[in-house]
Amino acid sequence: MNALTMPAAFAAGVEGDGRIRTAPRSVQLVTVRQRALAIAKQRVLWVALAFAFIAALALLRISIIAGSAHISAATPFDTALRPDRGEIVDRNGALLAREFPAYALWFNPDAMGDGKAPLIKSPQEVARELKAIFPDLDQAATARKLMAGKATYLRKQLLPEDANKVLAIGELALEVPENQERHYPQGPLAAHVLGYVTAEGEGRIGMEAVLDKRLTDVTTRSAPAELSIDLRVQGALEDELARGMRLVDAVGAAGIVLDVDTGEVLALASLPSFDPNHISTENVAYMFNRVTNQVYELGSTFKPLTVAAGIDAGTIRDMGRRYSARPFPIGGFTIKDSHPLGDSLNTPEMLIHSSNVVTAHMVEEMGADRLRKVMASLHMNERAKIELPAKGFPIWAGGDWPLLRGMTVGYGHGIAVTPLHLASAYAAMVNGGVWRPATMHKIEPGKAPRGERVFKASTSARMRQLLRAITLYGTGRNADAPGFRVGGKTGSAEKPGAGGYRKTSLVSTFAAAFPMDRPRFVVIAMLDEPKGTLASSYQRTAAWNAAPIIGRLVPRIGPMLGVMPEARRDIDMSDLRPLIPEANKAVDQ
Repeated sequence: MNALTMPAAFAAGVEGDGRIRTAPRSVQLVTVRQRALAIAKQRVLWVALAFAFIAALALLRISIIAGSAHISAATPFDTALRPDRGEIVDRNGALLAREFPAYALWFNPDAMGDGKAPLIKSPQEVARELKAIFPDLDQAATARKLMAGKATYLRKQLLPEDANKVLAIGELALEVPENQERHYPQGPLAAHVLGYVTAEGEGRIGMEAVLDKRLTDVTTRSAPAELSIDLRVQGALEDELARGMRLVDAVGAAGIVLDVDTGEVLALASLPSFDPNHISTENVAYMFNRVTNQVYELGSTFKPLTVAAGIDAGTIRDMGRRYSARPFPIGGFTIKDSHPLGDSLNTPEMLIHSSNVVTAHMVEEMGADRLRKVMASLHMNERAKIELPAKGFPIWAGGDWPLLRGMTVGYGHGIAVTPLHLASAYAAMVNGGVWRPATMHKIEPGKAPRGERVFKASTSARMRQLLRAITLYGTGRNADAPGFRVGGKTGSAEKPGAGGYRKTSLVSTFAAAFPMDRPRFVVIAMLDEPKGTLASSYQRTAAWNAAPIIGRLVPRIGPMLGVMPEARRDIDMSDLRPLIPEANKAVDQ
């Protein structure tokens, strides 16, 4: 066989003697290229797979973050830029509390390290230089702190320009760390509503405590917390209470403005107050809230509630029926009025002149048990219903009430409640008979709680007439604000003390509502221990000190709340006027 007849592959690779010969050089180059191309393709594939794997991990991480409890898909992207604690605003969006960057002055004795002395200059010299920056600084106390060699705050609030001056002293141990400071732009206004925040960032006493979790949670703090109060109304209330305190040298005052249909608190004030921007040992005593935490015997302000209970029970039907007004002996005790009111009074006259004796006769007919049930329906036997943490427990006689107990409760003695209890009860008495809890949260239209019916709607309508009569013809005249149709009742109660009641110490209260033809708001003003003058001890009573506060306050807040004065509009009292001698005298004049 010759080479021409052999298989091509064999001919190309084997010599005639059987030895294998190599392929030509061009064939080898082609093979190398093919192998390199295959390796390159494999490397590109591995790189692509690596990128795909990294992308998958990134997508997985993003999905985990989006579903986490701390940063959800619904959380705004600017959450990280928000302060550590959310804002608080009033019902109209006015700012009440917020965080802002601040500087502090911190003494770090270990700043130099290696056990070296923390200060280059003497403690006295450093204290003197700090005194030049902060004129109110206690130089001697600061020098003692520096000499003690313990880490401590020398000052917790610094302006940026003062921080620069401290750094210019040149002492490494004087550090000015930046932190978040809680600021209350309105100062002491609404302090008992807001409370304050400690250096550790914890809310105390007011809505700062109530909303602590909501204000610090990363998922909720970005939206301001809306309160029910109206900053304008709050300012007017505090201003008039402070004026009333000064006029009679009272030791304290309390007030509240309440929406009768929703239970929203439009304003709440307790005086003396404090500034949550400057918490100190001196103003701790002023943090006590007289509106929600202190219970008082609120005196004759309970008489309208007693009349409403009697009307509902059917024992008070005829407004013209006359009751004996002479001193009433019962159980070794004699019930009497502050001054003689004649032989007899009808229901309108009883409220206008505020007779304890006639109230006792009404309770006698109604029964103490019936009155106790009504008071319990108004939640007078439990802590006030509101979000604020400080709430006093009423002084409430347990078990069945004997008749004498019912009589004294009927005119506001033998029972002690907070001014907030009274405000919620008056709201139920004038709004158609429905009791609702008070709230510090803003309620959207149509979202008010249904409440609990305590009085009949017809009873509520009658009480609106009677309360209006008190301000027109009785002890509440000084609370009448022309055009605003104010109704209400005075209450002047002696404060209990060792051995009985203290005749020289009174709690003077006026409980009001307006406008009485369509009540929208209840207003309570209370003065603790008002002083009279040598010329007139009557200045200690509510008719002369608490009632005028209402008379000045309502014209200020009415227009703010959408109630305008209308001189020709009033509640219809045509069926009651013939029963009221003072009304007939006014007509004759």
